Amino acid sequence: MSEPLRIALAGLGTVGGGVIRLIETNADLIARRAERRIEIVAVAARDRSKDRGVDLSRYAWEDDMTAMAARPDVDVVVELVGGSDGPALTLARNTLAAGKDLVTANKAMIAHHGLELAALAEKADAALKFEAAVAGGIPVIKSLKEGMAANDIKRVYGILNGTCNYILSTMEDTGRDFADVLAEAQAKGYAEADPTFDIDGIDAAHKLAILSSVAFGTRMDFKSVTTRGIRRLLAADIAQADVLGYYIRLIGMADTEVDASGQRRLVQRVQPHLVHRDHPLAHVDGATNAVVAEGNFVGRLLFQGAGAGDGPTASAVVADLIDIARGDIGAPFSIPVAELGEAPAAETGDRIGSAYIRFNVADRPGALAEITAAMRDAGVSIESLIQKGTPGLAAGDADTVLVHMVTHDGPESAIGRAMALLCDSPCLTEPPVVLPILDE
Repeated sequence: MSEPLRIALAGLGTVGGGVIRLIETNADLIARRAERRIEIVAVAARDRSKDRGVDLSRYAWEDDMTAMAARPDVDVVVELVGGSDGPALTLARNTLAAGKDLVTANKAMIAHHGLELAALAEKADAALKFEAAVAGGIPVIKSLKEGMAANDIKRVYGILNGTCNYILSTMEDTGRDFADVLAEAQAKGYAEADPTFDIDGIDAAHKLAILSSVAFGTRMDFKSVTTRGIRRLLAADIAQADVLGYYIRLIGMADTEVDASGQRRLVQRVQPHLVHRDHPLAHVDGATNAVVAEGNFVGRLLFQGAGAGDGPTASAVVADLIDIARGDIGAPFSIPVAELGEAPAAETGDRIGSAYIRFNVADRPGALAEITAAMRDAGVSIESLIQKGTPGLAAGDADTVLVHMVTHDGPESAIGRAMALLCDSPCLTEPPVVLPILDE
């Protein structure tokens, strides 16, 4: 058997502890599959005295994690600290500049700096692996890069944030409103004390940008991801979707289109959708993640599983280490950085689809007529329109009613024009909520 693969582990939180336990528990199995042993030689974290439930006495401790890359007894650095910049990015740069391999679960760093790091890795003939950065234990990066390598991937989309999915599925099951369920999720540890990155869709947008680049062979463009979260959803939206035969899910979706000049353009969006109950994503509950990829020969593939947690995420980290132990380096984004295509953001106004729209309307004569007139003038065809009372509204909204609308298929630009016509309307007590309906 070859010499052991020696790793330094930066970050000893939930995932870091999971990596240590996995490597120790399955050491012999991992060695057989990797054809060499994987050994931890050094660790680093902010608090040396904290009890992490694992024995760290056998490993060297680095007070400055950014110096790990300079250790002569380290082949691979595993970065599990997080954050798009700061010490994590410094460590990543140092590691690759030293010609050592890097494994990370840091989706923010990859989304913002992945192309730079990939170029460093290619220059040094080193590996940059980030399977754990997207969808926890689901091997979706490997599947896109390897299992679907022969396919022209048409679209990739899915449920990429477990916190939001837990909140939405709990709202479905209990009929409770968003703020109440969010507080429960925080108390149970499913949501952070500051949940902004999760509930506003930023976490999912990081993951989508990575998936887009791998799936389409394009340069990553996180800034072009349109992001809309779930904080404005009401229990009434969940209930009305159910009546219509749908569930609401936060969906990250990326696909490409070719404009009139022949330029390939990229659509990347994270936003709540109505998902028909017959669609496989409709029944993804709790903190589970799921990704759908559509190839021109393989068709639709569904990847589903735990999107976070110590065991699933550690599994993805160690799978990357096994690949490195076997000598599997490869281009980080499947295609060398210099050959990744340019795909400017697409103008989405001509895209055809239907939508659910919820209006909070002042209970006064003529309000409904004003809404329908705006739809008519903008060219939006209405499939159904339901007016209800105030369930799910905050106290003090007794003079507000909810109007739920579903449109026929039509260009997105028409709905945009209708919303613009209504933006200053005194009949609306707040801006409308617009949720696309996921096609089959």
